Amino acid sequence: MSNEVSGCIEFLTVIAGRKHKGALLDALSEAGGRLIHAVYGKGSVKSGYLADMLGLVPEENKIVIVCLLSAKKSSAVLDMLVRKFHFDKPNTGIAFTVPVERLDFGGPYHGTCQ
Repeated sequence: MSNEVSGCIEFLTVIAGRKHKGALLDALSEAGGRLIHAVYGKGSVKSGYLADMLGLVPEENKIVIVCLLSAKKSSAVLDMLVRKFHFDKPNTGIAFTVPVERLDFGGPYHGTCQ
């Protein structure tokens, strides 16, 4: 028999420019993110010469951060990303959550949602 927690955890994914890595990791940790994992990525945006000269090119180098959050905190974290990192503006970042239906720890964990 396995030990499991269901219905109270959400999986958060954040994609943003690498220059925000430290601030994002700090903010997610302070907001209650757990098992935070960061991976570097590269965007697929290609720009033209004129756009490069005018500085209108989105950052190609990305950071992809994933973590687990309490379902109670997920809305507040998404609001914080909009407020603090301006994720509501174009070319700043994207974040979304996916509910975790079941998380099996396979060990002596006996937690429940509260």
